[in-house]
Amino acid sequence: MARVGLVANPAAGRDIRRLTGGASVVDNRAKRRVAECVLNGLTAVDDPPSVGVMPDKAGIARHALEEAPPGVDVGILDMRTEDSAADSRRAAARFRESADTVVVLGGDGTTRDVALEVGDVPLVGVSTGTNNVVPAPVDGTVAGAVAAVVATGRVDADAVTRRHGLVEATAADVSGEKTLTGLAAVEVTDTSFVGTRAVVDPSDLVGGVVSRAHPAEIGLPSVAGCLAPVAPDDPGGAAVRLADPDTAARTVRGLVAPGLTTRVGIADHRRLDWDEPAVFEVSDGVVGADGERAVELVDATVEITPVADGPRLVEPRDVLAAAGEAGVLVQGVTSADG
Repeated sequence: MARVGLVANPAAGRDIRRLTGGASVVDNRAKRRVAECVLNGLTAVDDPPSVGVMPDKAGIARHALEEAPPGVDVGILDMRTEDSAADSRRAAARFRESADTVVVLGGDGTTRDVALEVGDVPLVGVSTGTNNVVPAPVDGTVAGAVAAVVATGRVDADAVTRRHGLVEATAADVSGEKTLTGLAAVEVTDTSFVGTRAVVDPSDLVGGVVSRAHPAEIGLPSVAGCLAPVAPDDPGGAAVRLADPDTAARTVRGLVAPGLTTRVGIADHRRLDWDEPAVFEVSDGVVGADGERAVELVDATVEITPVADGPRLVEPRDVLAAAGEAGVLVQGVTSADG
């Protein structure tokens, strides 16, 4: 029987940027409703797939189990939880061997955590996080229908998924070598501590490398996209070095965080091929991934590189278009069919 994995991160969409930037908060009540919609969407196909749900202490998984529609077999994974990103990674590792498709409720960070563990299992991302560059703003019901069509093999998964790149950073400083992986971006800031993790003040940004870029995205991908777009399935990425907007030769107006646009100075911008590094010197700062500061550095050399072996992301509109063309969603014959 086909199987769908469901990962819903209770912490996604609730960090300080949602307060300082004035953007809305995606609370756990809303996530419970989205998870419920995903399960209902699975019934778009006959004999819907079974579902495994990551456990959580906010009641999202329990709600999904209790509100599952008739005919959808739902079970909660038997695994310990830590209320941290480790939960998403641990669940994804389980789904790597047991799921045909995985639906992720979260932002770029949660999607990245799942992507790093789930292997080639197709991912359907639903944006319920703060940085939502990669996961799509798709209704949960649509996401469920898409997952069901892909998991049950009713469309060719290779035709409706695309391989997304990653960004890897290696930093050597006074305390040794450190590594970090981003999905949409790895950023360098000149703040000397991780703090609340979220990159709140754009003036802290020194630059970084993105795997994709468009003015309509959030954070460093938006800044880079104002200079030259990089499609999610384009090879390589782009490196951007920032400068004081009052003295820079050129500036852009970037969407640097939810609810926040600002003028950003550009010192340098260039396209990168796969496995081509950009090097940053950091005297006292932090390297982060997908809008979240992660690794503190002192007197460090940081190499940031776009790499090709990222997750297989499902394109929801392509899936349902292919399903429609194949007659997957049609039952019976009408007079109009001839």
